[in-house]
Amino acid sequence: MDFISESQPSDEEKLAEAILALEPTNRQRVLRKVIMAALGAIPWVGSLLNAAQAYKEEGTQIRMDALQRQWLEEHKIKMQHLARDLAEVTQKLSGQGQEIEDRLESAEYLALVRKAFRAWDNSDTEQKRQYVRLLIANAGATLTVPDDLVRLFLDWLNTYHEAHFMVIREVYKGPGITRRYIWERIHGKLPQENSSEADLFKLLIADLSFGHVIRQHRETNMYGQFVKKPSSPKGSSSGTMKSAFDDEEPYELTELGKKFVHYVFTDIVPKISG
Repeated sequence: MDFISESQPSDEEKLAEAILALEPTNRQRVLRKVIMAALGAIPWVGSLLNAAQAYKEEGTQIRMDALQRQWLEEHKIKMQHLARDLAEVTQKLSGQGQEIEDRLESAEYLALVRKAFRAWDNSDTEQKRQYVRLLIANAGATLTVPDDLVRLFLDWLNTYHEAHFMVIREVYKGPGITRRYIWERIHGKLPQENSSEADLFKLLIADLSFGHVIRQHRETNMYGQFVKKPSSPKGSSSGTMKSAFDDEEPYELTELGKKFVHYVFTDIVPKISG
């Protein structure tokens, strides 16, 4: 894709035109604002386009060392990924109706777009960038979660790693699953309790529990209040500490975790089910 066009007034406008050209029906003012907000949040976009334009200008002699050339080539690839992902987001947001168009033009949503694409730029895996795409598209096309929660979900995407998301996926697919089965579904054979693998697994469970993404299953009464568990009888200790791969306590997503999964793991959804 040729991002350089002398007829455009700025580097960001050039890229916006190139992205919108991927899907002519998306040439709408509202989507242009979304694209410009995303591009303005990524600091290297302007530098890359300026460098690429200078490199292509006829008669310009540029001597670049190996490190500069490597930087330019790597960011050209990342620019292609950015163009692809922005085109995907704008495609999902097009044709959503007047109410959604008003939402997309709002200062609140454009602020989310900027935060989302800063997270996109900091993501080190394609999977995490996909989560960002789905989240910002869902945040624009659905109105079931307040923006404060969307910002929290973006913070989670910045904080958690793929290992955390693998645990979240297993709890989502099997509510009531135990630690043992979470591990076996992801990795298979159980390691020893004093292994680094066990330490890491306990850390993942603790991170997600402390962050209120998952929790041990709790019974509730008719008023939605959590019921205390009965105390364990004295003298029932086995003499060993609780296993990192415990097979008794069931885990589930919190209500907040369920909303996160709906916004980050699924395509455009009209509502969030209970």
